[in-house]
Amino acid sequence: MASQQAATDELWSIEEVSAFLRVPVGTLYQWRYRRMGPRAFKVGRHLRYDPTDVRSWLSGRAA
Repeated sequence: MASQQAATDELWSIEEVSAFLRVPVGTLYQWRYRRMGPRAFKVGRHLRYDPTDVRSWLSGRAA
């Protein structure tokens, strides 16, 4: 159980991803709906993001 807690502590909330990417939370919801944003996980009724996935998604979008 302690390892599960440590793993979820490392995940970012949608607000944290929004702040990191400097985009509105609504944009993240739209990207998820359109399947074009970083991968997210449903934890209960909340979305959680792996910071590594967010950074790799961002790197792949370099112009």
